[in-house]
Amino acid sequence: MAISRDRLVHLLEGARGRRIAVIGDAMLDVYLSGDVERISPEAPVPVVRVRDRKYALGGAANVAQNVVAIGARCDLVATVGKDSAGTILRETLHRADAGSASLVTVSRCTTQKTRVLARSQQLLRVDEEDDVDLDEQDTTRVLEAVRTAVADADAVVLEDYNKGVLVPAVIREAIDQASARKLPIVVDPKFRNFFAYRGATVFKPNRRELEAALGAAVDVDHPDALPSTLQRLGVEHILLTLGDRGMALFSADGEVARVPTVAREVYDVVGAGDTVTAYLATVLAAGGTVLEAAIIANIAAGIEVGHLGAVSVPADEVLDFADRFGITLAR
Repeated sequence: MAISRDRLVHLLEGARGRRIAVIGDAMLDVYLSGDVERISPEAPVPVVRVRDRKYALGGAANVAQNVVAIGARCDLVATVGKDSAGTILRETLHRADAGSASLVTVSRCTTQKTRVLARSQQLLRVDEEDDVDLDEQDTTRVLEAVRTAVADADAVVLEDYNKGVLVPAVIREAIDQASARKLPIVVDPKFRNFFAYRGATVFKPNRRELEAALGAAVDVDHPDALPSTLQRLGVEHILLTLGDRGMALFSADGEVARVPTVAREVYDVVGAGDTVTAYLATVLAAGGTVLEAAIIANIAAGIEVGHLGAVSVPADEVLDFADRFGITLAR
């Protein structure tokens, strides 16, 4: 299927002003960059003299800033702690015009991932998080935020990083509310609640996640078993991300489409999945088909992986990339 330039422009323009409810695990990414000139006398490890510290949005927060970069509006339903990381995450969202009104403050730490780099190479990652499920009181507050966000949405994203926000009650409420309004629902799943998303429009695991959940290898070149997987999951479409092999779209009606990668260089894959999720939801909200949304999201991901760390990809960059390389075709 080809997307003409006029159709691409129409969908990208149609995404502007749409409201996307993003529900899930927000994170703060910290990048410490410096130089390595010696080995520590205390242990056989490099000593990094930090020259620069940068903060970026991760997880559901990165999806939110990508939604805004496309030109849509976003209600981000997530949790943050009463800590400095939570304050920085709120401030970073505000600077990105992504908004933080639907964030719920809880009595545990904000999820933070710190990456230490030297000469653009990652040496170490330190995770600070509490990934148990939210307690009943915090879940009730998140449910209230979900109902408010979905009531005004044109599409819903469930962004699961197994950090405790998307407990079964939150998942079910979000899907039931969205289904009642016939909204497209895009799910980026993780293993803990993999089979809890019945009713979703697009279910977007990577190959490793799908194989771990099914307990068997997935042969994308002979996908005879995928229809039964769709039925088991209870979703309309599976968009399987395949790294440098692009993506494969499997639909409940038996249709299979391959979307080859368009990346010209791969510098850092962090955040590429969040970019895909944001574009899927906004293009669907604009009236695009699932295949059209997948093709456009694939172009955006090809741009994103050419940058260090998670970055947002504006709609005009997608159009420029498609023009320069003539990318409008799924094979």
